[in-house]
Amino acid sequence: MKRNVNRRDFLKFAGVAGIGSIIGNKAFAGSASSPQADPNDPNAKQEQSSPPLELPKRKLGKTGVQISSLAVGIAFDVLDNQVILRKAVDWGATCWDTSHIYGNGNAELGIGKFFGRNPDVRKKIFLITKAAGTKNMEDVEKQLQTSFQRMKTDYIDLYFGVHGLDNPARLNDEMKKWVVKAKERKVIKYFGFSTHANIADCLMGASKLDWIDAVMPSYNFRLMQDKKLSDAVQACYDAGVGVIAMKTQGKEISPNEADKKLIEHFSAKGFTEGQAKLKFVLEDKRIAAGCVRGDIAHLKQNVAAVLDKKELTQLDKEVFKNYAAETCSGYCAGCANICGSVAAGVPISDVMRYLMYYNSFGDKQLARQAFTEIPANVRSQLLNIDYSAAEARCPQRMPIARFVNEAVEKLA
Repeated sequence: MKRNVNRRDFLKFAGVAGIGSIIGNKAFAGSASSPQADPNDPNAKQEQSSPPLELPKRKLGKTGVQISSLAVGIAFDVLDNQVILRKAVDWGATCWDTSHIYGNGNAELGIGKFFGRNPDVRKKIFLITKAAGTKNMEDVEKQLQTSFQRMKTDYIDLYFGVHGLDNPARLNDEMKKWVVKAKERKVIKYFGFSTHANIADCLMGASKLDWIDAVMPSYNFRLMQDKKLSDAVQACYDAGVGVIAMKTQGKEISPNEADKKLIEHFSAKGFTEGQAKLKFVLEDKRIAAGCVRGDIAHLKQNVAAVLDKKELTQLDKEVFKNYAAETCSGYCAGCANICGSVAAGVPISDVMRYLMYYNSFGDKQLARQAFTEIPANVRSQLLNIDYSAAEARCPQRMPIARFVNEAVEKLA
């Protein structure tokens, strides 16, 4: 049994009396349809099992699978924060995205702890995880096996064998052969990749390969202004490659004074800034789901945004367009092939993204961990490189040298 509710009812009851009040049916307490509260978790003492809500679902490309249009990014340690997983299930956000490296492995371990205590929940979750930093398919296989052990599962619904693809040439025959065999072994159902850099080229490459089932690109109100990227999304859509958007909030490397105007505009309409950004992405019907990370409060806001049927107006879209143009010098669009061509060997877009994690996401641990994955010999030279040519070619007009200096100071 599931229950459809609207945004107003959800916020009223989830914020005041807990999700059980929406359902109003105590007969379901203790049922297998909802996970049990951990008696040792102080945050869960008042939890009551209830039938989960039903969020709108969309088809994931040629897979035909219907997934919740809100995907939950589990990029942090959830070993001792099980309540956010419980709420995600209760509120119908059953598409979960994580990675081998998130939370130093504690994201996957936390999911495994949750599945171990709530085994009936596993089949309700569309589980995504990613290999990271691998050099060959043998490494990918090893990470997959580790993910099984951590998450107490014997299959992954959607496996991103490359986390952060920046060159479609990596989608080679060796990878295809591994994918075919992995599906035959029934250890993965579907396969794809995530991408933060050279996104349009990577998506266009995916659209030409029948063994790529889904992709997860950075996609937000900023990047949606790029016709080349929009055309690549369309190519994937036409080819049946499912698209799950990540980095939907389009956060700058550092907060900007212009943020206040954006917040004020959407607050007057009853939305938070984050809700409006998510709605903007999901109004593109080519997108199967929008992936957003955060705590319980943000999860509640995102669920409410998905439940809300009010569409953004043309004025709202113009506000976003103008804001994107005004603040573009503080946002890395991931066109790494441009800056990389004049600063060979330096992953400028990665450094920009890690600094954004630190400043705008407030995830200092993830930022520092990711930064250490840049080869030591490259990190040691970051402050000795002349970035003027890269700055001159940057479409976003970013002060690259200043940001690199800040990244080294905060992340090294």
